[in-house]
Amino acid sequence: MNAPTDLKNQYVHAVLPETTSDEFARQEFVKSLKFHLASQVSVGNKDAFDGRAAKAFAKEQGREPETMHDVRKAMETDSYFRFWSALQRNSQEMMWKSTQIPVERQLGDLIAKSEDGAECGSLRLDESLEVPKYHNAVDIHCMPGGYHTEFTDKDVANGAVYDRAVYIYAMGRMGPLNSDIGDTTIAYLKENYPDFKPRRILDMGCTVGHSTLPYVDAYPDAEVYGIDVGAPVLRYAHARAKSMGKPIHFSQQNAEKTDFEDGFFDLIVSHILVHETSHRAIRSIMRECHRLLSDGGIVIHAETPPYRDLPAYDAFMLDWDTRNNNEPFWGASHEIKAEDIAKETGFDPGTAFEAYQPSAFEAEEARRTKVFQGGDFGGGGAWWVWGARK
Repeated sequence: MNAPTDLKNQYVHAVLPETTSDEFARQEFVKSLKFHLASQVSVGNKDAFDGRAAKAFAKEQGREPETMHDVRKAMETDSYFRFWSALQRNSQEMMWKSTQIPVERQLGDLIAKSEDGAECGSLRLDESLEVPKYHNAVDIHCMPGGYHTEFTDKDVANGAVYDRAVYIYAMGRMGPLNSDIGDTTIAYLKENYPDFKPRRILDMGCTVGHSTLPYVDAYPDAEVYGIDVGAPVLRYAHARAKSMGKPIHFSQQNAEKTDFEDGFFDLIVSHILVHETSHRAIRSIMRECHRLLSDGGIVIHAETPPYRDLPAYDAFMLDWDTRNNNEPFWGASHEIKAEDIAKETGFDPGTAFEAYQPSAFEAEEARRTKVFQGGDFGGGGAWWVWGARK
C-alpha cells in the first residue's frame, strides 16, 4: 500500500463505512464544531479564570489557587466553563451518533466485506474471555457499547464506528490513517534505539489497529501482534489490515494476562491504552509485559502528558475527561511516574524513561491548537511516551 497523499481526508480502505452526502455533511459539522470549541470557545475559560474565578477563590480562601484541584474548585460553578463543558460533552455525543447512523444502515455489507479478501495475518477470538469491569461498567469516552458490545453475529459495528469517530475526534490531526500515535512512538524508538531490531512486536489494546499497522513497515522483519478485549473491533481491525496488505496477528485477550510464552516479544507497545485501565490493571499489565519481554526488550506506552509537567490551569483543563467524558481512570493515569511503576512491576527502575515526542504527523491541514486540553486529543502536537527496558 502506498502512503496516502490526501492529508485532508481519512484514507478510504475496503471496510471504511461509506456515507451519503447528508451523513458526511453531518460528520463534517461535528468535526468543525469540535475544532471551533477547541480553538475559539475554550480560550474563554482562561479569561474567566483570570478575570473572575481566581479572584473569587482568593477572596474566599485567603490565598491564590495553586493546584489543579484549586483551579477546579474555582471554576466548577463558573458559567462560562459550564457553558463550554456542556457544548464539549454534547459534541462528543453528536460525534458518536453521526458515525453510528451510516454503520447501522450498511452493517450487513460491512460484515460481508470483513470476511472478503485474501487471507493476511490472522484473527483469533475467545468467546469465553471475561471483559474487565473497568470496560463493561462504563461506556468509555461515551462510545455506546464500548469496544466489546456485539449487536449481531460476526459484528464489526463498533470497530467501524470507532474508525471514523477517531478521525472526527482528532479533527484529522492524527493523519489519514489515524496512525499518528503509532508513528510518533516509532519515531521515538528509532531516534533513541537506532540499532534495536525486534523480532516480535505486541500492541496491547490495539482496537482497530490504527497505531498497529505502522510497525509492519517500520520493522519489516518483525512479526506484529495486536490484542484487545473487544471482538467487534478485532474483526474490523483484521479486515482493515487485510485490505491494506498488512500481515498482523490479532487475538482477543486481556493485556493483564495473555497466553503468549515467556520472553516471546522484543517490543511491547500501547497507544492511549493506559488511561482506559484501572490503577491495579496497569500494574498487572506492566508485570505481564515484564514476563513477555525478552532480555533487552522494551515496553513503551504513549499517552498525553502527566499533570506534574503542566501549569495548574492547563492540568485542570486536560483533566476535563475524567469527570465529563466517561474516562474514570484518566486522572490517575496522568500521575504515573515511569521509574516508580517500573520498580513495582519487576523492571530495573534505572531503565525507565519518560519523554515528550513531537507528533509525527505535522501538516498544515492538522491545524493543531498546540494546547493540551479536554476535548482536544493530541492538540498539543506531542505525545508523552514512557516505559522501561528489561
